[in-house]
Amino acid sequence: MIKFLNKRLQLGTITENSELEREMKFIQKEIKDTIKRKFAGSLAIRMVDSGSCNACEAECNALSNPYYNLERLGIYFVASPRHADVMLLSGIMTFNMTPHVLDAYEQIPSPKWVITIGDCPMMKAPLEKTFAIKAPANNHLPIAYHIKGCPPTPTDIIKGILEFLRGI
Repeated sequence: MIKFLNKRLQLGTITENSELEREMKFIQKEIKDTIKRKFAGSLAIRMVDSGSCNACEAECNALSNPYYNLERLGIYFVASPRHADVMLLSGIMTFNMTPHVLDAYEQIPSPKWVITIGDCPMMKAPLEKTFAIKAPANNHLPIAYHIKGCPPTPTDIIKGILEFLRGI
């Protein structure tokens, strides 16, 4: 125990991943520059849950913390689809939520894009033969980009947003 304590006192607390920090700084700079160029400085995202377990929403909430701080990059989550540029869709398309998702999509002013997040929106089997599921999402909406993972980490979400921005 004394050896461990001495080693701990010598090294201090090591919690940072310097390689990830450098990569995130580069990604954040590219996102900020791209949003400034393509969206006049701000990208508004409307998060829509079409029947998820809320794990993807929890990871998206982490994007607002001081470490990731998406608002500093010009990305804002908005409450109304009428103020959004992009719909961020999570969850499997359920029978009850499909009309509401389509309604939210119709309310987004053109040009508009849909990014799906997590594995659920693209999932079919084993739920494809039930009356309660209308999956996959690409049967109902034009999907511009898909962020994989169950749930994707905040870093994966930021990288996915960057890939989406590069693609438009």
